[in-house]
Amino acid sequence: MEINNAIKRAKENDQKAFNYLLDTFWDDVYGFQLKRVENESDAEDITIQTFSRAFDRIETFDNKYKFKTWLITISKNIHIDLLRKEKKSISQVVSNEEDSILQILDESPSIEDKLITEQHLAKLLRDIKKLKPHYQKVIHLRYFQELSYKEISNELNEPINNVKVKLLRAKKLLAEIIQKS
Repeated sequence: MEINNAIKRAKENDQKAFNYLLDTFWDDVYGFQLKRVENESDAEDITIQTFSRAFDRIETFDNKYKFKTWLITISKNIHIDLLRKEKKSISQVVSNEEDSILQILDESPSIEDKLITEQHLAKLLRDIKKLKPHYQKVIHLRYFQELSYKEISNELNEPINNVKVKLLRAKKLLAEIIQKS
């Protein structure tokens, strides 16, 4: 899939286009943030927020610009906002953007979903243990407790779009672990 086509399809709410954009640009955004914050966990959180905000506002993307540049700008602004909020207060940063949430469709099982469901439970549980704890949690809530995105959002006290991006990333990483073993 070509980038411009993926962006066009993402604007039409195509799940595979979102997956493609996430996979294509994750390393760029994560690497950019890792250099800035020098902390893997913080860089990952900001990257998740970046994709969440970008997917929520994909219809505002202007094709005159490069998509990667747009993502990096969003990422930089999120980091600056977090630094400002940290200065004002040490309290947890909570987003109030749940009213205008982009509904990332979860219609058909992705390749990752199929791989995950084909595994034996014991082996799958061992593979899940190889993920970072916050990815383990979101996989557990979605697939073992069968919670909806909204319920997971409430459970984790995170915006629903962050949950969706985190789950996409967790499924991708788990599928890679399964394929290697």
